[in-house]
Amino acid sequence: MARQQQQREEERAPMGAAQRRLRAVSGHLQPPTESGGVDLAANPTAGEYAHVQGYSAVLPEKLQTGKWNVYRSAKSPLKLINRFPDNPDIGTLHDNFVYAVETFRDCRYLGTRVCVDGTVGDYKWMTYGEASTSRTAIGSGLIYHGIPEGARIGLYFINRPEWTIVDHACAAYSYVSVPLYDTLGPDAVQFIVNHATVQAIFCVPQTLSTLLSFITQMPCVRLIVVIGGDNANMPSTPTATGVEIITYSRLLSQGKMSSQSFRPPKPEDIATICYTSGTTGTPKGVVLSHGNLIANVAGSSLVIKFYPSDVYISYLPLAHIYERVNQVSVVHYGVAIGFYQGDNLKLMDDLAALRPTVFPSVPRLYNRIYAAITNAVKESGGLKERLFHAAYNAKRQAIINGRNPSPMWDRLVFNKIKARLGGRVRLMTSGASPLSADVMEFLRICFGGEVLEGYGMTETSCIISAMNIGDRLIGHVGSPNPSCEIKLVDVPEMNYTSEDEPYPRGEICVRGPTIFCGYYKDEIQTREAVDEDGWLHTGDIGLWMPGGRLKIIDRKKNIFKLAQGEYIAPEKIENVYAKCKFIAQSFIYGDSLNSSLVAVVAVEPDVLKAWAASEGIQHEDLRQLCADPKARSAVLAEMDSIGKEAQLRGFEFAKAVTLVAEPFTLENGLLTPTFKVKRPQAKAYFAKEIADMYAQLRQAEQIKPKL
Repeated sequence: MARQQQQREEERAPMGAAQRRLRAVSGHLQPPTESGGVDLAANPTAGEYAHVQGYSAVLPEKLQTGKWNVYRSAKSPLKLINRFPDNPDIGTLHDNFVYAVETFRDCRYLGTRVCVDGTVGDYKWMTYGEASTSRTAIGSGLIYHGIPEGARIGLYFINRPEWTIVDHACAAYSYVSVPLYDTLGPDAVQFIVNHATVQAIFCVPQTLSTLLSFITQMPCVRLIVVIGGDNANMPSTPTATGVEIITYSRLLSQGKMSSQSFRPPKPEDIATICYTSGTTGTPKGVVLSHGNLIANVAGSSLVIKFYPSDVYISYLPLAHIYERVNQVSVVHYGVAIGFYQGDNLKLMDDLAALRPTVFPSVPRLYNRIYAAITNAVKESGGLKERLFHAAYNAKRQAIINGRNPSPMWDRLVFNKIKARLGGRVRLMTSGASPLSADVMEFLRICFGGEVLEGYGMTETSCIISAMNIGDRLIGHVGSPNPSCEIKLVDVPEMNYTSEDEPYPRGEICVRGPTIFCGYYKDEIQTREAVDEDGWLHTGDIGLWMPGGRLKIIDRKKNIFKLAQGEYIAPEKIENVYAKCKFIAQSFIYGDSLNSSLVAVVAVEPDVLKAWAASEGIQHEDLRQLCADPKARSAVLAEMDSIGKEAQLRGFEFAKAVTLVAEPFTLENGLLTPTFKVKRPQAKAYFAKEIADMYAQLRQAEQIKPKL
């Protein structure tokens, strides 16, 4: 009893709380394991130090601060996941594929549509075992051509089975894959090849001609492998370059004749260098290790399950981390991956033929699906339109109340909509940019399966957070991936702090085994991104919703000041105006010399033309209509209405607008390959329009006092 009393007195001492916390956390510590790091063990006092809030658990960042601001997944609050719990021996991409081949050898793996006499037919499949044989042959072929271990291998073509096989070969023989965006353009491709010292490039005939146009400017390249090329018609390169050009089929046969043993990588070895385009400057090479990628998919495996019966459609660019990590995930479960034909306009036909169960996409495409269905409903009119709305509202109400909707509505209305994606989709995922809550709800009601939104970036090996299966709340990006932890850091210049009511707000920072190794050959930018405590600063502003759900609300980067000192985050405002029916794309501009914002809007042609017809406005073409003052006024009025609904602050409203007929594209240099506006380029491209709008606003200000 005396000992217990003494302990209670110690705990009442001024330093008692910190000492208790230190003692309790020390009690959780276990010796370092082979998988790396120090694990926290669960013991009866664990609850004191991890407050579970629904989908997340909150922990203190440092023992001495007393500030509880680090969020982890409630599925693994005391240990960040870095291996598959059921398969802890899988530490590399090579291990993951070997496991899949051993487990699912005769199952369908890679599928493409067969073309006979100009007609595209059904999917033809390669099994996991057959893909394994090709992987070994390609890796052996690279060794046959003298490509040394650790060399960088470029992939310069869009999604097809060979992309995946080459990537597996790189993992098995300790090469580093370097995706080359087919949309990046020649200058960026040349920069990446030289910056990463790429020694071998896999391409297709279309991209071969691009490479040959500047082959003399890439002295590091030794071998070019052409997929789908003809052995008899391979072009030669100038002797001085020392570059050999062969077909994929020849490399495959050379590798089969000189098969080599695997050269397995270690988890800490570099798996890939993914170049992110960025909105300014040259591309940055994000270095990701095998351990980074395995940690990410292993953490996600606690949240999202796949099955050997699943069928996945591959059409999102494999050069982007979203599709790349999706494929690493589904391989682990023996999923069949069907590739699209390579033409987005034929994607619906591919979906009908493949009938996938898993459909990954991005808001751009989901918004188009939403618009196509809602327009079709409006045009149907009468009984069909009333039936759709009755079915939609009944199903929506059932979901809100936690009930199972009546299957009658699916039979009458929604099965026809589901058939557009093949009729079997059970899981739809969204990433790359924010999906509006309206569209999310629409997809859940119309397609009936799970629709999950995630948040991530290349520097975190993809997923930072994702919605949980069964979570019916929308308008957020879920809870932390079990392989990372998240905290929000105050951004006082934007008035975001952890003390904000009703929810804490701040810049999203991430830490854990998924964080990249650094930017290739760029220590300065690496130090800018990752602080001394290992936290990656994302530049995104978030808040914690009830239940430990993360919501993205703003962007720290790309902020600027207006003349009156107000900070502006243009991407946030552009996302609001995206709901305006007239707007296909918008560019919000402001600077410290002016007190208001202006907007350049690439219009939705059909919507603007329909409005003109209803107003009796004559026009020869879309450009003339865009220049019409009445059209500008109508669009600005609609933007004002949308802005009021979203509760934009007064200085966040665009005060003038220029309408343009030409969309922002990769070709005119206004978009990155991930479809973000290149702000410096847009500013230069629309310099005259911006100057004219500010001149008109100044003129209007001068006239006001006279009225």
